[in-house]
Amino acid sequence: MPEEQQEAEEGIAGGGGGWASTALQPVRWLRMLCRELGATFVAGVVLVYGLSQGFAGSFFRVASDYYWKDVQRVQPATVQLLSAVFFIPWVLKPLWGIMTDVFPVRGYRRRPYFLFAGVLGTASAAIVTMVNGLPMTSAILSFVGISTAVAIADVTIDACIAKNGIDKPSLVPDMQSLCAFSSSLGALIGYATSGMFVHHLGAQGALGVMALPPATLVFLGFFIYELKMYQHNVKEKVLNKVHMAVKGMAQTIKYPVVWKPSLYMFLSLALSISTHEGQFYWYTSKEPPNPGFSQEFVGMVHAIGAVASMVGVLVYHKYLKDYPFRSILFYAQLLYGVSGLLDLTFVLRWNLLLGVPDAAFVTLEECCARVVGRVRLMPMMVLSTKLCPPGAEGTFFALLMCIDSAGMLAAKAGGAAVLRALRVTRTDFARLWLAVLVRNLLRLSTLAAISLVPTADQTDVLLPRDLLAVSGDGSPPAAGDGDDEERLQLAKFADHVDDDDDDD
Repeated sequence: MPEEQQEAEEGIAGGGGGWASTALQPVRWLRMLCRELGATFVAGVVLVYGLSQGFAGSFFRVASDYYWKDVQRVQPATVQLLSAVFFIPWVLKPLWGIMTDVFPVRGYRRRPYFLFAGVLGTASAAIVTMVNGLPMTSAILSFVGISTAVAIADVTIDACIAKNGIDKPSLVPDMQSLCAFSSSLGALIGYATSGMFVHHLGAQGALGVMALPPATLVFLGFFIYELKMYQHNVKEKVLNKVHMAVKGMAQTIKYPVVWKPSLYMFLSLALSISTHEGQFYWYTSKEPPNPGFSQEFVGMVHAIGAVASMVGVLVYHKYLKDYPFRSILFYAQLLYGVSGLLDLTFVLRWNLLLGVPDAAFVTLEECCARVVGRVRLMPMMVLSTKLCPPGAEGTFFALLMCIDSAGMLAAKAGGAAVLRALRVTRTDFARLWLAVLVRNLLRLSTLAAISLVPTADQTDVLLPRDLLAVSGDGSPPAAGDGDDEERLQLAKFADHVDDDDDDD
């Protein structure tokens, strides 16, 4: 058994008994990850996934919903379409991946992109907050800037995750658990505070908090360890690497073991159309018989959902990470479709006929949706990591995430089309139930494509040997330029510190 796998089992499953041993399991797990993957890698994941994505993403979701509803006063179908526009930077992740892989700045591949993302996100959030009467076009551009900052930081840290996933395949589920848990914990804090900020500062003032997470990306760009590259003929090498990176992506995606699961992941996300904005306008409307939830309650429900999301992470990590990909994704998708019936029950107000108050029912619905959603998405992330060829981890992982983002964009655009076709507006929600029903049926239809998912275990190597034997640009790894050996080494810097820790 590999050493890191043994450490993972000892850290997570725990040895010994008693509540003290159980309480120390997460500590032992984190120490194992720091020792095997590097302390700076773990810190980078926590900052990007926990603060930039988890906290900022959840806070942004609530504050931006109220911003478009109360400040810009647009229709729910329009907001649903705008949410698709904000996903465009995520669809462009292969571009960011290529830039971080082959466009070093002053000899560094990763640091400059963390710095750029931090400055862009901070400036965009400041514009939305400080400019009163901001035109809708300018507000959209600022929101796109915030989304772009998070996407660039995400693709940079994802390159490191993919690289470590190739070096230590048995720890891939653990890395994804760290990402998911950090994201869920950040989301819990973001949701728990968002309603309070919106209530006291207004939607526009609350968006000022969005300037804080990207500011930490600037800090990350300075403290993260990276070896400086020294090379000649930089321009020629960069152009050649861009060409070879694109060629490598095209060649890799042609393998059935790669394009089939990628297609399934796209369909799974695209067919789950989003009706969130229509539901948000409905349950925050004060006109009877609508629920009329307050800002604080909306934030609290989402915060409880974030806790449920962490439960989903624990359920996956404890009981589901050893199941084959096809089995876990089939049952997760089935539960995902069935759990959507709770939304339908709520919109039709059947919960009142059952004697369940709105507050209790929406909390139950949110918890179920978050647990099932997390269990459904985590195997997809593990599967994506397994499909990345050596030498182009950042670029190809970005391509896979682009495919996922394109699916989410299609889901948001599809939801906007359905809301508009059914004439769901700021005040008319008569056909909202039908939009939710269509969404649930499309979720279940994804099961017809489950045969595209491999039957392999989540710790298996999926790529064929000819892909593992060459780098992403089609050349043997040993034949690469000397600077390729100086890619970001998040683990190396921590080795000196961890050696001292082990002596304690």
